Amino acid sequence: MRARRIRAGLRGWGGVGAMAVVCVMALAFVLLLPLTQSRGDGSTGTGGPGVAEGSPVAASACEAPEKQTLAPSSADGPAIAAIKARTGERRKLVVGVDQNSYRWGYRDPNTAGAALEGFDIDLVRRIAEDLLGDRDAVQFKAIPTNQRIPAVQEGRVDMVVRTMTITCDRIEDVAFSAPYFKTGQQVLAPKTSAVTGYDGTLAGKRVCTAAGSTANARLADDVKAGKLPATVDVSTTVSNQLDCLVRLQLGEVDAVVTDGALAASQAAQDPAVELKGAAFTTEYYGVAMNKDADDLVRRVNQVLVAYRADGWQRSYADWLSATLGSDPATSMPPAPQYLRTG
Repeated sequence: MRARRIRAGLRGWGGVGAMAVVCVMALAFVLLLPLTQSRGDGSTGTGGPGVAEGSPVAASACEAPEKQTLAPSSADGPAIAAIKARTGERRKLVVGVDQNSYRWGYRDPNTAGAALEGFDIDLVRRIAEDLLGDRDAVQFKAIPTNQRIPAVQEGRVDMVVRTMTITCDRIEDVAFSAPYFKTGQQVLAPKTSAVTGYDGTLAGKRVCTAAGSTANARLADDVKAGKLPATVDVSTTVSNQLDCLVRLQLGEVDAVVTDGALAASQAAQDPAVELKGAAFTTEYYGVAMNKDADDLVRRVNQVLVAYRADGWQRSYADWLSATLGSDPATSMPPAPQYLRTG
């Protein structure tokens, strides 16, 4: 894979403006009993002690949602068969992505055709190569943050690969792969701001989050519970997370709360802002798919096993080392753990 360079033209406010222009109840499972073998159904033996029996539990009892995914398998099933049955120009994997998250999924205006690039895009192409034998056999659909789950449920996409955190609430609505990235929520604010982090210094401040994001839910809950000052203004929400940075630059808000991985990329776009304080959560990104697509979930998990060994670190070096540091170990999720459901 060719090395990517940081484009000077993407830094600062100009880079943001360029990208802006081109830019109920189901089963949840809890880990109960560790096993040392995977199923005899085509699954690999990569799970080791991370394979466990699963049973339905209430959403309120959900813990460690990143461990509630199916064991890897290379076997085709109905969901994969439907993808492979597409013909002609339609024989593509349909994937919901972002197109304005710098270094994750974004259109680089300095490249021919402003092609989609980034860490998430690399993963999508690896999945397409495994399923269809062609890394370019992808139809990308730009999906706003608050439309990620509806897009999967309504069948508009086969999957969403869009810096999407695995949560207990979300696994009621969609199925997730094993984690492919580790991050945590952080505060982004102007360097000159008195805000020091996710703490009392946010009192009286206007804070922007993306609607439907984990940051939005956490911020509202913590203000309501008194963990943050009641004067924190959480009323500003946007459809796409990048819009929070634009509002911060325009002075319409005082701070942004989002995943630290995204916040670091936004700080790289605008040297006038910076991360404030340490991450105050631990979260994991996963690939979201339809809850009925068990074979597709297993296949993506199979791809991720190989990708962790060959490809993940190279993609990290290409896209994220400049913003998150040269050591990928801090962002590599732990060895995956899987459910056994039969």
